[in-house]
Amino acid sequence: MPFNGRSHIRIARPSRDLVAAERFWREGLGLGVVWRATGGPEPGEHDLLMLGLPDADWHLELVHEPARPVEPRPTEEDLLVLYLDGPVPDELVARLEGHGGKRVPSPNPYWNEWGVTIEDPDGYRLVLCRRGWSNAGAE
Repeated sequence: MPFNGRSHIRIARPSRDLVAAERFWREGLGLGVVWRATGGPEPGEHDLLMLGLPDADWHLELVHEPARPVEPRPTEEDLLVLYLDGPVPDELVARLEGHGGKRVPSPNPYWNEWGVTIEDPDGYRLVLCRRGWSNAGAE
């Protein structure tokens, strides 16, 4: 197999407003900017914002093409789940809400029981789960 459990993962999706997205993900959640690029006005050229943590094997890529913007189409099941392995800090939730996030109920009762769901400015959902990954499936 050409990949393994430590292979890097990029989660890429469109954004309406990279400034608003950066406020939420960087200032709200605390991710760092891994890479940033500004495209031009021609079709196919796009603005790019990559966010992550220095020790992570994943990063979030947000793209906006001014000449041909793609409207994000998230559903209530498009989730990025972070397993905190402990309580979800109230101050983190408040910071995310203060930086453009909106706390929402999940249609899946599991996430309501074990975490907090917050929509980012593009409507995608971040779940802060108080469980650890190793016990996420255990009841």
